[in-house]
Amino acid sequence: MKRILALLSSDIGRKVLMGLTGLLMIGFLIVHMAANLLVPFSKDAYNAYSHTLTSRPQIYLITLVELGLLALFAGHFVTGIWLTLRNWRARPIAYQRKDPAGAPSRKSLASSTMIYTGLVMLAFVPMHLATFKYGTWYEVEGANGQVRDLYRLAIEVFRSPIQSAWYLSALGLLGFHAWHGFGSGFESLGVAHKAGLRRCGQVLALILTLGFMVVPLYVMFGGGAS
Repeated sequence: MKRILALLSSDIGRKVLMGLTGLLMIGFLIVHMAANLLVPFSKDAYNAYSHTLTSRPQIYLITLVELGLLALFAGHFVTGIWLTLRNWRARPIAYQRKDPAGAPSRKSLASSTMIYTGLVMLAFVPMHLATFKYGTWYEVEGANGQVRDLYRLAIEVFRSPIQSAWYLSALGLLGFHAWHGFGSGFESLGVAHKAGLRRCGQVLALILTLGFMVVPLYVMFGGGAS
């Protein structure tokens, strides 16, 4: 335990923690996106999926997963803030000009704005949970009786131009964050250059961004039950 604490208190340990928590959250985002893509295809399938996650005994497992995600999010954010402040203290006079750079720095617009896109995510995630997880509770008849009509809530939310604009903007910044974060995470674990993982991460970031944008755009262009 002392060795672990010593590692986490070092710069290398914090970078490893930052990379690992980020990659695990990207794994969650892939699953979350896949579930969201049910919306344009089947109202019943989407509601059934939502009901399955909130039914016993799955609810106990989901609660543990949510606590784990909260720990990942908190660990990622706190570590990111610490590393950013350390970098700022190390260079109190900012660069007059920031040009893109290749290995090993990988400096780019995405990498230079990670702290700011991360702060947007810090605001977005609680608002997202408040809107959907703890939002209006509609019910509809399903295969297993009355289930929450999360589909109806999603349609109502994204019919608001303001809500849709906010979500699309936040999702774009999430993709921007993941564009650099995926490769950086593997780099922190020492495997950034194997099998083109950095390029694969950029492709994945683009897929995630577009995948999450499907539902707001689908509703904005007239999709969804009335």
